[in-house]
Amino acid sequence: MTEIHPDQRVAVLVDAQNLYHTAQSLHSRNIDYSALLEKAVQDRQLTRAIAYVIRADAPEEESFFDALVDIGFETKIKDIKTFSDGSKKADWDVGMSLDAVTLANHVDTIVLCTGDGDFSRLCSHLRHEGIRVEVMAFESSTAEELIEASDTFLDLGERHETFLL
Repeated sequence: MTEIHPDQRVAVLVDAQNLYHTAQSLHSRNIDYSALLEKAVQDRQLTRAIAYVIRADAPEEESFFDALVDIGFETKIKDIKTFSDGSKKADWDVGMSLDAVTLANHVDTIVLCTGDGDFSRLCSHLRHEGIRVEVMAFESSTAEELIEASDTFLDLGERHETFLL
């Protein structure tokens, strides 16, 4: 696949729930989304940066959503669903995938910030379409098939001083 160069158009898609829970469980810390975006773009032309977040009615979440916008992310917010048995569910897998396929006509590179193996088929499809796919996540909790399906993988855990607050 193509190497990184300044004329590349880049879209950055962040699975905020996946990164948040992984950073909390592995390091009891939060993600530095500013550093994440800077590294994902790497002096290329940013076309879109989208953070997919879940509204769970936590007191600090609105300020977090605002901070993401201040950093340069567009936020897509989904309300958490509570089922009759008390279980809760919310994910952005389909939404992120649809956005990635749509953006593929407008970018050279898509950076997926997630460790979710459900995105491995998306990576394969995008690469087949000639899109460079980069994945940024914590290797210890990233599906092997996702790493293998991408052009490059950056382990956030190896540089926690950069990517964690």
